[in-house]
Amino acid sequence: MTDYDILVIGGGPAGMAAALAAKAAGAARLLLVERADALGGILRQCLHTGFGLLNFGEELSGPEYAARFVGKTGAAGIEVLTSASVLALDRDGVCTVSGEKCGLLKLRAKAVILATGCRERPIGALPVSGTRPSGIFPAGAAQKLMNLGGRDLGSRFVILGSGDVGLIVARQLKLLGKEVAAVIEKEGRCGALERNRINCLEKYAVPLKTRCTVSKVHGLPRINGVTVRSLAGGGEYFEPCDTLITSVGLIPELELTSGLSSHGRLPDWLFLCGNACYVHDAVDDVTLESERTGYEAARYVQGGRAASRAAPSARTGKRPPEAALFCTGCPKACPLEKTGAGYSGALCGRKDPIPSGLQ
Repeated sequence: MTDYDILVIGGGPAGMAAALAAKAAGAARLLLVERADALGGILRQCLHTGFGLLNFGEELSGPEYAARFVGKTGAAGIEVLTSASVLALDRDGVCTVSGEKCGLLKLRAKAVILATGCRERPIGALPVSGTRPSGIFPAGAAQKLMNLGGRDLGSRFVILGSGDVGLIVARQLKLLGKEVAAVIEKEGRCGALERNRINCLEKYAVPLKTRCTVSKVHGLPRINGVTVRSLAGGGEYFEPCDTLITSVGLIPELELTSGLSSHGRLPDWLFLCGNACYVHDAVDDVTLESERTGYEAARYVQGGRAASRAAPSARTGKRPPEAALFCTGCPKACPLEKTGAGYSGALCGRKDPIPSGLQ
């Protein structure tokens, strides 16, 4: 048995930010456990830009944002264990860890920070009939296969659900010269941030079909099309495709908390941060919230006090009126007001209005 002050489970942006904050707040013995072979989490496969505007004041790609925190983690002297999975978390704060580098370990911590992120809801959780062929991927898995695995997933795509990751994948497919037949959304409007709706759909002329869903999958052994049903009128039509991408929701990864709650409350020594706590709109928000969690965990270890818990924040990417102009520099999509000197209204700290020629 090895004892630590704080054990952080998950080496993505949330886990690294929480570990750095806890270390800065005085946590002496701290271990960061990551099941992949390197730190970075989901950011490693996010080759697009749009990260870091709030925390660093510049636009970075996912790997660039992760690299900055990996460097900070190393400079802070935080102990890191990669290629290791936490198999179980007991009521007394004992973790069972298994990995190719460490074998089977028992670790005990005064406080545990769960930064395990979230998982995608699969198509099997939806009421979709038909065959179960190859060629169906959750959006995040498709992104990983393309960006980290170099895979070619198909030529004509249908995307079910207008979540942020699905729209980002749609844009990448268009840049690769692929055909995106449609993004199918059951609600009456796009579910992604306004920034992504504009930059991924409008800019690349990807059709968005609202108040519709995929009711049936066709083809064996490979998908050859889907039945699209209107939720407004009930009509159906066949949409040919050789790949279906699903972007139908994210679920916080909380399996390790099973059996730990009492009367609906987790033990005081267990802290949640990042997307394991609630699904955030932007990685910058994940970082800020996780830093607070790391600080509170260190306070708990030092004083034994029940720390404050993070609460879900309101979605930042509210869609302005249809006729409004808005900034797409960051996920907040601030409405812009036209002035004599240009456009103003962004909340990014700009002192000068945006020039008239830039909309």
